[in-house]
Amino acid sequence: MSLARDMDLLRKVPLLADFPDEQLRLLAFSAENVSYRDGEVLFVEGERADGGLVVASGAVMLESENEANGQGDRYGPGSLIGETALLVETRRPARAVASGATDVIRIRRALFKRMLQEFPDIAQRLFDSRAARFRDTAAALGRVGTLLEQLEREHSAFRAARAKASGDAE
Repeated sequence: MSLARDMDLLRKVPLLADFPDEQLRLLAFSAENVSYRDGEVLFVEGERADGGLVVASGAVMLESENEANGQGDRYGPGSLIGETALLVETRRPARAVASGATDVIRIRRALFKRMLQEFPDIAQRLFDSRAARFRDTAAALGRVGTLLEQLEREHSAFRAARAKASGDAE
């Protein structure tokens, strides 16, 4: 793939969208383009993750052993797989398989971290966006917790009423 095409693709990835052209060019130039055949495994569940993959063409299916139906999520062009692995050492949560002929741009964590060290303004923007996502997630979980507490109270009241009714029936 051409450098310009890689840059355009990387610009569509939300995590990378705010990167200035100079840094995007450096990232595109330093990343690795890899092609896979239909059905070829990109990585397996539990494997050490060394970075992220941006789907350039084709699609990648993520399949987890824990999924009941055996079907996974499908990621097409412009999708970033392994965002967390760009920032910290982690393991792959699922198996990735090429769906059709698939090209990806592999961004190694060492490259991404070096870019963040050399361009602290990008690191700050990334930190700010991740912090905002964390706050949103925490707020959403708070709402879920409140709903679960409400359901538990209603369930307890229902059980008490049912126990009382069955006691009255005797």
